Amino acid sequence: MDLAKPRVDIGMSTNNLDAVLAFWQGEAGVPFDHLLPIRRGQNQHRHDANGSVLKINAYAEPVPAGEPTGYRELFLAREGLAQPRPLADPDGNRVTLVPPGWRGITQAGIRLAVRSLAAHRAFYAGALGLAEEAWEGGAAFRAGETLLILEEAADAPSDATMPGTGWRYITFQVFRVDADHARVLAAGGREAMPPTTLGTTARISMVRDPDGNWIELSQRASIVGTLEAG
Repeated sequence: MDLAKPRVDIGMSTNNLDAVLAFWQGEAGVPFDHLLPIRRGQNQHRHDANGSVLKINAYAEPVPAGEPTGYRELFLAREGLAQPRPLADPDGNRVTLVPPGWRGITQAGIRLAVRSLAAHRAFYAGALGLAEEAWEGGAAFRAGETLLILEEAADAPSDATMPGTGWRYITFQVFRVDADHARVLAAGGREAMPPTTLGTTARISMVRDPDGNWIELSQRASIVGTLEAG
């Protein structure tokens, strides 16, 4: 996959907006960037997490808690640290601040719990075209500057869903959503949402990994300059 931005974004949903924003902007030290209205009743509070976008989605109506996805933890490289500093926000979402270069994390890392390391290796290497790196106790895949970390876990979901609170999805910024979406499906990925244009902002689609975790492919006008399909 040819990335239009060399960093992976991550999205969460919350019913506890004020406390969650206070944590991420304060204790976690992730600066607020801007507010993006997604649709009626949904606003996305976008934060700059070392060049990745931390998307905190809030809704007019409470969302059900839902079952946890496989997305379990965000790692952020932070200058001035001598050792990792594990934290959790008021919803229980885990973030660990780490010294730059810790276990290969120079920008950000996203840890996934998976049922089958073999199945996910095939998906991330074959369907998404990412290069594997060594990771003790699992596997890691490099997506630009971001490291996606896979570890087998007995409590990993078998069919993760999008609705719910907590970590819900990740986003790859690409040049041509339609072409990349088709390639992922041809390589065995599952479709969650076909390519769709959102006004003048982006053309997006959603695919799912072997455990059903949602992955957004985004062709953002501000990054690639066009929303043309192809």
